[in-house]
Amino acid sequence: MKPFENLAETRTPNGSRFSLHRHDGEYFLKQDGKQLMSSTSTTSELVLADLACAFPGGAAARKVLIGGLGLGFSLKRVLELAGPKWHVEVAELLPEVVAWNREFLGDLNGPLLNDPRVRVLVADVVECIRDAQGESYDAILLDVDNGPTSMVQPQNARLYKRAGFELLRQSLRPGGRAAFWSAVREPFFQRHLERAGFKVSEVASKAHPRAKRAAHYIYVAERIEGKQPPPPTAKPPPSRR
Repeated sequence: MKPFENLAETRTPNGSRFSLHRHDGEYFLKQDGKQLMSSTSTTSELVLADLACAFPGGAAARKVLIGGLGLGFSLKRVLELAGPKWHVEVAELLPEVVAWNREFLGDLNGPLLNDPRVRVLVADVVECIRDAQGESYDAILLDVDNGPTSMVQPQNARLYKRAGFELLRQSLRPGGRAAFWSAVREPFFQRHLERAGFKVSEVASKAHPRAKRAAHYIYVAERIEGKQPPPPTAKPPPSRR
């Protein structure tokens, strides 16, 4: 049996060990030894891009933000769908992951980061969304965690709360959509998005084409023009008794 080859590693902001491995021609990203993604299971990452970027008229100018570069499969699919006028930003928290894509993964997905439509931001995707100038994006793809209740980085919890949903609404153009990758089904998350004023669909996806059943889920939240989320429920005044 061929051994796993440890190609490179770094530390995340919370101190976890983040590493890139190769085995029998396939690539794997791990955190503290636990596999996060691999080149053997990419179907749901492609579906994430397909659902987020299902816009009519591929030649129209579009602006897309991808949260998390990983092994580059979602970016590759977005570029396959994109017209020449599209602008694609990729927010990756770890500069080492960007470097690994250039140094080790060129044979896997090609020189994606050299595409003139791509701009790489070494930054927290939440901060990129917060800094967006008004209605900036037609689509936002979020593959930064294993799901809303299973976060790789604890600070990403901001994305899955009401304030995070409002940031998404403000940065999406009318009719734009945010797509979230999740390792498991999250029905409560879907309801939270709906209460925040999005039209939401849940799509099950296989991990790889030969899989017999779906393993992952994509949540697509579409901003509905003119629809605003209901105001927070006011808390009753405290009893004086």
